[in-house]
Amino acid sequence: MTDRGWLLLWLTSWHTEQFLNFFHFYSTLLLGGSAACAMNVVAHGLLQLGQALKEHVDKSKVQMRELNAGLRSMNETLRNLEMERGTRLSEASGAKGNELSDRVERLEQRVEEVLGKPMPDTQNRRIDQLMEKIKQQQDKLEKQKRCPKITEREGSAVKKQPVKPKQCDQSGSLTNSFVCVAGFAKDCHELFVQGQRKTGVYTIQPGNSKPFSVLCEMTQAGGWTVIQKRFDGSQSFDLAWNDYRRGFGSLTGEFWLGLAHIHTLARQGRYMLQVELSDSSRQSHVISSEFQLEGEEGQFSLHLGPDSDASLGGLFSAAGSSGLPFSTPDRDNDLSAEDNCVGGSTCGDSNLNGEFPSSLGSSRSMFWTTSGAVSALRSTVMKIAPVSSKH
Repeated sequence: MTDRGWLLLWLTSWHTEQFLNFFHFYSTLLLGGSAACAMNVVAHGLLQLGQALKEHVDKSKVQMRELNAGLRSMNETLRNLEMERGTRLSEASGAKGNELSDRVERLEQRVEEVLGKPMPDTQNRRIDQLMEKIKQQQDKLEKQKRCPKITEREGSAVKKQPVKPKQCDQSGSLTNSFVCVAGFAKDCHELFVQGQRKTGVYTIQPGNSKPFSVLCEMTQAGGWTVIQKRFDGSQSFDLAWNDYRRGFGSLTGEFWLGLAHIHTLARQGRYMLQVELSDSSRQSHVISSEFQLEGEEGQFSLHLGPDSDASLGGLFSAAGSSGLPFSTPDRDNDLSAEDNCVGGSTCGDSNLNGEFPSSLGSSRSMFWTTSGAVSALRSTVMKIAPVSSKH
């Protein structure tokens, strides 16, 4: 700093009255009266300037102190915020970690408790039952990969025209009117309820019997299980008891489903029997009635319902309350003392299982009697369905 600057600071630091007294004394001593007045004016000006500078410096110092104090306060606040943030993050991380640890610990304890306890016998039995059902379903799926041919061992109808196994395509259907579906229904009407609408050969499983193939006739009202079909004479019906019990023929041609299979179907509940006939004059007739069929121990006796069609009673005239036993050429079970009522109806007004007609009126040919006149039959279809289906 220059000499003038030091002098200025020294002058501003004096008290005003002391400065004026000193300057007045000094100027009077050196310059005399008039000159002393001039110097006093200058001294007053310098004094005012010095006071202004001093006030400015003081204000600047105060402002600097205030700024420094503000900065220190701000720094302290920032440090406090940073510390608080770190503390909260640490607490949050610790709490989340503790919560996860607690959950893992609880899960581990639960697993140890479950694994440490022996399973109750009921659960073990339930698991065994489920495993057995799964195995059965797998076996059924394996069987459904192909449609098996109808064999005598299965009680199916194939003798003169064996049906070769048909391979199922990816859509589940077969060529040549065969249909292969997954799972087994109890009859053709249940297949209809499940959504099947195509007439053809299906595999069913009534009750607890073994699965077997049947011809299903699908109509708008429901599904019929066909038990007998004749239309061209290609299949002989002059067969023995065991043949009628097991079944014979081809499901794509003429056939008899088999008494054992018909009994298995009919014992599931109330069933309706419908007979469709076409005679030599090309007239068609439909006859129906509720029915029951006994097992082999009851000679497969046929019982018609109390409200059966009178025409159907004519077909099976002996099927009263005691039932009409089934007869074949080698086993006479009928109620006639003189004749053997072959096929269950030879002794009545009709014969649906007789020889395909070559002459009218033959007692062994396929015929039926209406209004006292004998008519040779061109075709017959016998089919059954649950009464509840309301065909």
